[in-house]
Amino acid sequence: METIVAKSAGFCFGVKRAVELAEKEAEEKKEVYTLGPIIHNEQVVEELEKKGVYKADSFEDIPRKENVSVIIRSHGVTKEIYKKLCELPVHIVDATCPFVKKIHKIVEERHKEGDGILVVGNPDHPEVEGIRGWCDDDCIVLESPEQAKNVRLEPKKKYCLVAQTTFNYKKFKDIVDILLKKSYYIVVMDTICNATEERQTEACTIARKSDAMIVIGGRHSSNSQKLYEICRAECENTQFIQTLDDLDLNLFQSFRSVGITAGASTPNNIIKEVHSYVRKQ
Repeated sequence: METIVAKSAGFCFGVKRAVELAEKEAEEKKEVYTLGPIIHNEQVVEELEKKGVYKADSFEDIPRKENVSVIIRSHGVTKEIYKKLCELPVHIVDATCPFVKKIHKIVEERHKEGDGILVVGNPDHPEVEGIRGWCDDDCIVLESPEQAKNVRLEPKKKYCLVAQTTFNYKKFKDIVDILLKKSYYIVVMDTICNATEERQTEACTIARKSDAMIVIGGRHSSNSQKLYEICRAECENTQFIQTLDDLDLNLFQSFRSVGITAGASTPNNIIKEVHSYVRKQ
C-alpha cells in the first residue's frame, strides 16, 4: 500500500517551544504546573506529568508557593489572568505562541484607539478566549460565513479583524469576503499562522489524490479537527485518530493509497508509528 505522509505534519513552532520550556522547568526539579493542558494532546500531557509537569485546571488550583513554576500554555491567557499570575509568589514561564502574542498586542492597541474588534474563530477555544481578554471582551466573534452574513455592524465605525491562528483558511477568506461586500470599514489582519495555512493546503492536496486519509490529533485539538474537515471534504474515506489503537484497518483493505497528516499538537513518534504500521499492510 502506498502511503504519503504530509511534510508539515506534527508539532508546530509554538507547541514545540511550549513543550521544551515545560521540560526545561521540570529538569530543574521545580514544582511545575501548566494553566490548563499545555497542548491539546492527552499523550503529551501524560508524558509531561511523568516528568513532573502537572496540569492546573484553573487559576485557583495553582499552589501559592515560591518554588512553583507556572507555565502559560501556547494558547495564551486573558490580560486579567496574566495580571493575577504576576501577583502570585510563583515563577512564571510565558509559553504563549509568539503569533498569538501578536494578536493580543493588536487587539489591545486597536481597542484602546476606539476601533471595534472582530475575531474570526471558535468562541469556546482557549486561544480565542485569551484574545477576547485583551480587548476587555468588547468584541464580536464570528465562526461561520452564516454568522458573517447576519452580523450587523455600526456603519461609520472602524473595525479591526483578526483570526484564530489555527482557523480554517478557506473559511476565513469566505467570512472576510462577505464582510467586505457589506462596505463596512474593516481593517483585515490575516493572523492565521503560516504553518497552519501550509498544513491545511498540503492536507487538502494529499487527500484529493488518495484513496483514504488518516488525520492524527487530540480529540480536543481545534486545528486537528479542522484538518479532518478539510480532508473529509476531499476524501470520503477519512479517519480521525489519536493513536494507532484507534485505527480501523478494515476500512483500508481495498485501498491502494493512503495519506497521513497530523495536527500541530501531535508528537512525531505517534506519526511514525502509524505510518510504519500502515505501510506494512
